[in-house]
Amino acid sequence: MPGLDWLVTRPVAHRGLHDAGSGVIENTPSAVSAAIVGNYAIEVDLQITADGEAMVHHDPELGRLVEGTGRLDAFTSSQLKEVRYRATADRMMTLGELLDLVAGRVTLVLELKSHFDGDTRLPHRVAEVVQSYPGPVAAMSFDPWQMGALQDVAPGLPRGGVAQGLGRKAQAGPQRKRDTLAYLMRGVRSRPHFLAYNVQDLPASGPLLARYLLGMPLLTWTVRSTGDRQRAGRWADQMIFEGFRP
Repeated sequence: MPGLDWLVTRPVAHRGLHDAGSGVIENTPSAVSAAIVGNYAIEVDLQITADGEAMVHHDPELGRLVEGTGRLDAFTSSQLKEVRYRATADRMMTLGELLDLVAGRVTLVLELKSHFDGDTRLPHRVAEVVQSYPGPVAAMSFDPWQMGALQDVAPGLPRGGVAQGLGRKAQAGPQRKRDTLAYLMRGVRSRPHFLAYNVQDLPASGPLLARYLLGMPLLTWTVRSTGDRQRAGRWADQMIFEGFRP
């Protein structure tokens, strides 16, 4: 896909420019606003709700950062918008509210979270919400089935594959699907426009071949240290960072 220079022009703030010590929590309006002020691109996570809405949140369950318990997809968007982040006045945002807040001022990178169960409601909702958004936006996921669904319903939306080295210890459950040939082949068939790869696993032949031979922009996550930053500068086009200000 031509014209993706905007995707790698600025460092990407991982889950917004958050700083829990200062009361700015990841994936919240405060973290997004701080990244806008700093003129950083922004990466956020999206989860599907019981009523088919795309909600800005990383974890599939309540409890780590917010009040309450239970899976997000068991609640409606209106219920989740009332959930309080601890020690802050922020509430969860829908994707539409995120777009209204950013208003095209910086690049947005949307990571679609997945239970690897074939549910394509999230990519369909993302496609619906962003279709009239005038600002720079891209979507990515670990789940190639999500990206395949986006390819079908929003072929013009830049989409990326998120990956890491296959030598990493597989977790239980759906994570193991990431190490299968079927997973890899589906990733290729979804025809990603860019890649986001674990900085700890660079250099690696797959992402570097895609970068140099296919001309695919390569983002790398999550850059937290001086060593990470040096590795990102050597092997990737741009970094997804947290814990400091580039």
